[in-house]
Amino acid sequence: MQTAKRYVSRLTRQTLALVLAGGRGSRLHDLTKWRAKPAVPFGGKFRIIDFPLSNCINSGIGQVGVITQYKSHSLIRHIQRGWGFLRGELGEFVELLPAQQRIETSWYEGTANAVLQNLDIIKSHEPEYVLILAGDHVYKMDYGTMLAAHVEQDADITVGCIEVPIEEASAFGVMAVDKELRITEFKEKPDNPQPMPGQPGKALASMGIYVFSTRILFDELLRDQQLDGTSSHDFGKDIIPTVIERLKVCAFPFRDPVNNKVAYWRDVGTIDSLWQANLELIGISPELNLYDSNWPIWTYQEQLPPAKFVFDDDNRRGTAVDSMVAGGCIVSGALVRHSLLFSQVRVHSFSTVEDSVIFPDVDIGRHCHIRKAVIDRGCKIPEGTRIGFDHESDQRRFHVSPKGVVLVTPEMLGQDYPHGL
Repeated sequence: MQTAKRYVSRLTRQTLALVLAGGRGSRLHDLTKWRAKPAVPFGGKFRIIDFPLSNCINSGIGQVGVITQYKSHSLIRHIQRGWGFLRGELGEFVELLPAQQRIETSWYEGTANAVLQNLDIIKSHEPEYVLILAGDHVYKMDYGTMLAAHVEQDADITVGCIEVPIEEASAFGVMAVDKELRITEFKEKPDNPQPMPGQPGKALASMGIYVFSTRILFDELLRDQQLDGTSSHDFGKDIIPTVIERLKVCAFPFRDPVNNKVAYWRDVGTIDSLWQANLELIGISPELNLYDSNWPIWTYQEQLPPAKFVFDDDNRRGTAVDSMVAGGCIVSGALVRHSLLFSQVRVHSFSTVEDSVIFPDVDIGRHCHIRKAVIDRGCKIPEGTRIGFDHESDQRRFHVSPKGVVLVTPEMLGQDYPHGL
């Protein structure tokens, strides 16, 4: 076992991870009006990008580049504050790679082009393998096992994949594999996804995670660059589908290492999925265990006092039930039920918050009633406001998702967005 660990640790030391964090995330509507999707808060104290970055560190990959573009100020601030603990003298870093026209006189035009425009930086680190990661998914994964599979199968490219319900598969790249897990077909967001053999209700979907042998990556990016005008320069749409006949491209099914079942992985790309994934954390035994000391999620930790619950009168009791409440929060004579409160949220007397996700620095006035909502950072909810009880009224003021989740942002309330959002 010790030999196996050394084998994997050697592979991770030879790997450069690139986190693609420049996406707009338009399906999150106003939550990404002023921030990139990977910078969206998640889980009470984290941001989405903390999950792939933590996976890198916990997997032993200490060389990470974060490729940014769309409205990246808050994302850059977060990484500078929270990810500066790596030791540069030991060759460890989390490096920011903003669009800067290093190779072309254009901004990033697709995921593959974003990597292409940083080829000189990649070469300078001399990695044996390059791990390409999406910066906007929530999961815990040991990338060392995927690297080991890549090498043992003598693959040119390995694609991380997960089983998804067939009705959801059109949102992903869907693949077919042979018995040795070699990919025989790959279609990006197909209208009619191909089901898995023997499992008509499921499809094998790409997680947006790729391991490339470095020379193969360089060759394929330069080949794709020459197709300008006929290629969208995207890994899922252009690179992977065109190489499966020429190269050995293998799938790596992501499974729980303990029970070998399909592992936890969430694409929190819509208001409904973001709301649901946050509230899943409140369960007694959630699939995503944030209390796992063996696989911690690292982040920028604000220095805040403990959460406080005040007043104990019959009609004015500060209470939180089946909820997660972050540091700096004060629940003052109010009821919070089955909700998740990020840091420095204030809920004032005689108010109720149910089935809701409240981002940092929100102030909820007296006599407010909020249900099934996502309240964006810095909102000041006026006294007596009701949200989540009358959809017609909510739709006139806010955004209501297909499943009835109400999104409230400061601009919808006629307020300014807070600095550092």
